[in-house]
Amino acid sequence: MSAKMSDLPGAVLEWSTDQVENWLRKCGHSDYVIRLLCDEHKIDGKALLTLTENDLKSPPVSMKILGDIKRLSTDLRLLQKKNFSCLEDLGLSLGPTVQAYSRLKLTNLDEANDFPNEDKSLYDEPTQPLGKRDSRALYLPPEFGKTFLSMAYLFVVTWITAFVMVIVHDRVPDMKKYPPLPDIFLDNVPTISWAFHMCEVTGSLLLLIWVAVLITHKHRFILLRRFFALSGTVFLLRCITMLITSLSVPGTHLECNPRVWEEQAKRGQPYGDLWAKIQHAYVIWRGAGMSIQGVRTCGDYMFSGHTVALTMLNFFITEYTPRRMYFLHTFSWLLNMFGIFFILSAHEHYSIDVFIAFYITSRLFLYYHTLANNQALMQRDSGRTRVWFPLFSFFESSVGGIVPNEFEWPFTTEQLKAWITPLMMSVLAALIALRNKGPLAAKQN
Repeated sequence: MSAKMSDLPGAVLEWSTDQVENWLRKCGHSDYVIRLLCDEHKIDGKALLTLTENDLKSPPVSMKILGDIKRLSTDLRLLQKKNFSCLEDLGLSLGPTVQAYSRLKLTNLDEANDFPNEDKSLYDEPTQPLGKRDSRALYLPPEFGKTFLSMAYLFVVTWITAFVMVIVHDRVPDMKKYPPLPDIFLDNVPTISWAFHMCEVTGSLLLLIWVAVLITHKHRFILLRRFFALSGTVFLLRCITMLITSLSVPGTHLECNPRVWEEQAKRGQPYGDLWAKIQHAYVIWRGAGMSIQGVRTCGDYMFSGHTVALTMLNFFITEYTPRRMYFLHTFSWLLNMFGIFFILSAHEHYSIDVFIAFYITSRLFLYYHTLANNQALMQRDSGRTRVWFPLFSFFESSVGGIVPNEFEWPFTTEQLKAWITPLMMSVLAALIALRNKGPLAAKQN
């Protein structure tokens, strides 16, 4: 069974018994369940969509293992929710339909009694509302090509950002003519010279945590794709705001002399030639715009790139780690907040720069994930979504719901042995050859 078939409404009705077996295996069900449904009872796609938990418990199926019943019932509800229109076309009604059930969030049998003609088996589980559980995606392909394209997108945006930072640095307003603007925080907090370095240290810690999450997360390529796409979009927006308006520097301690060469200025090129700008852009790009890497620029105001990086890393860490990891989430938020405080304490940005950066980054992250986690919103007006959110529509086209926080090592023990063993044998053979070469050379001499 192809992955695309399972995502297309109506395709399930055409499934054969073999395709149902493939679906059950992908969902992780046991051989007992597969043999019972496919071999003994010949369940095809149409029959699969009409199954209820009551059917599984009752003759002739009569499943005996409670765990198998609950797991299969949950997956059936997810499948019915994604294909409720097909059920209505067939004249079938499961519950108040799974769609209505999710909308009304009926959580107990008393509410279900408002629908006297409906099958009450859908309400047998007094657990959390179905709408919250059903939004989990069943099949999540890694899609390496899309991940590579998102990485290329971020790569291009970082180069554009570095080049724009060269331009805005060379047109920064003269501090003598345009002093720092009034700012509630900066006017009342003295400059701390080492604070900006500490901000970048906190960002580096967040980056290390995020890399550890990526290495161990089962759906690491989807996470990477989202991280690259969102980061690239925010920094591209930052380039536009930097070019539109040039603010005066927030502190007189900053060295913000434009890189102007007198000879070129005489020739009508006040900002230097293109090759010199590209060289400076490479220095900024290579150092990731960080002062601990020796990069110092001015004029990149309106919203703070350091705040964007801190906030984006924090939100991704807290979103894609289990809720029970309270210590990690608290630590991540503390690093985010202290990083922002250090930016302001160093007087490297105005308070409004930090506020706008935090707001734009957090809102874009939340809007993106709200759409990605709710398939109904994605499908309601797909044409408009493709126009207004082209990157989202492309990168999330194969993701059918919430990405679960499941963790696994990127390589199995067998794979590590398969890679390490030949390497160790090659090293051992080289050492033996070197050892034998020594006595042989001595004899020849």
